[in-house]
Amino acid sequence: MSSTIESAEHKALRTVVAALGQRYGREYLARVAREGGHPDELWADAAKLGYLGVNLPEEYGGGGGGIAELSIVLEELGAAGCPLLMMVVSPAICGTVIARFGTDEQKRTWLPGLADGSRTMAFGITEPDAGSNSHRITTTARRDGDDWILTGRKVFISGVDIADATLIVGRAEDARTGRLKPCLFIVPRDTPGFGRSVIDMELQAAEKQFELTLDEVRLPSSALVGDEDAGLLQLFAGLNPERIMTAAFAIGMGRYALARAVDYAKTRQVWKEPIGAHQAVAHPLAQAHIELELARLMTQKAAALYDAGDDMGAGEAANMAKYAAGEACVRAVDQSVHTLGGNGLTREYGLGSLITASRVARIAPVSREMILNFVSHQTLGLPKSY
Repeated sequence: MSSTIESAEHKALRTVVAALGQRYGREYLARVAREGGHPDELWADAAKLGYLGVNLPEEYGGGGGGIAELSIVLEELGAAGCPLLMMVVSPAICGTVIARFGTDEQKRTWLPGLADGSRTMAFGITEPDAGSNSHRITTTARRDGDDWILTGRKVFISGVDIADATLIVGRAEDARTGRLKPCLFIVPRDTPGFGRSVIDMELQAAEKQFELTLDEVRLPSSALVGDEDAGLLQLFAGLNPERIMTAAFAIGMGRYALARAVDYAKTRQVWKEPIGAHQAVAHPLAQAHIELELARLMTQKAAALYDAGDDMGAGEAANMAKYAAGEACVRAVDQSVHTLGGNGLTREYGLGSLITASRVARIAPVSREMILNFVSHQTLGLPKSY
């Protein structure tokens, strides 16, 4: 079936996940964030219903689906006002990488827990001085007998406090060329030398951001995921789902904001008619809806390509989807707040905080400028300036 026409199974999945989301909603997530807690109840319910591991192999307790299904789950929870950010990291990035490249032991150890939500894993790639340039990663991994020793720093790593382990991207020396190549390592939370400190964010979210230090962290050889010579392939196998899931996150947030604004515009009366009867109010909301729908189409295309095993095609589409969704989300939130006027900035309506939250999809996990670089170089064949 074409990825542009959603299957009956996908529509049914949207319906049941939306029903779960409605039981929790925006106020639940806002309260959890204010209290400094975690959305454990929603996470447990989503896990119990099989939604968290819908993309993971059935033999390890997953749903046997793909990123297409997982992105639907996140989008619908987001549209209900209660997206789970750790879905981007734990089942989508880490679960995918381990399912595709992990050893049998790693799969047995991690996938059942990631699938049923009883275990979570964080993902550590970003560094203070590297930004989006994975070639500048300075976290190094060196061999010491059968062990690996990791040293370095990471920043803006989500959910490390609740994660049982973090999938760390380091660089190891190639024995043949002497050059550094990316490798992925599973680092359990309580490993000696593995430190974390919370970053004080203006953005209020249940999932905290951390700076990590790896001070001579000793790991057994079994901590290496996959083949140390295929690190770059494995890395992008995790980054494409991350972009697709970020797009789904952004589309869900945009849909949530837009729905609040539409409800308000239908009932708010200043003159004779509800304000939604005026084109100056109605047209920008219609435009926001169109942009969100277009972003969703590209997200579906990216997920379909990825699930079909087309990593190159998925890379291009995932970047475009993430770009389109980030832009559509910011504009939808902005227009929704504007539609409500002063009420858009009150806690009662719960839209004001989305002004900050919506920027995340433009910035993370890769900035819109770097996506434009990717498209100009990879798609259009234009020369690089760097």
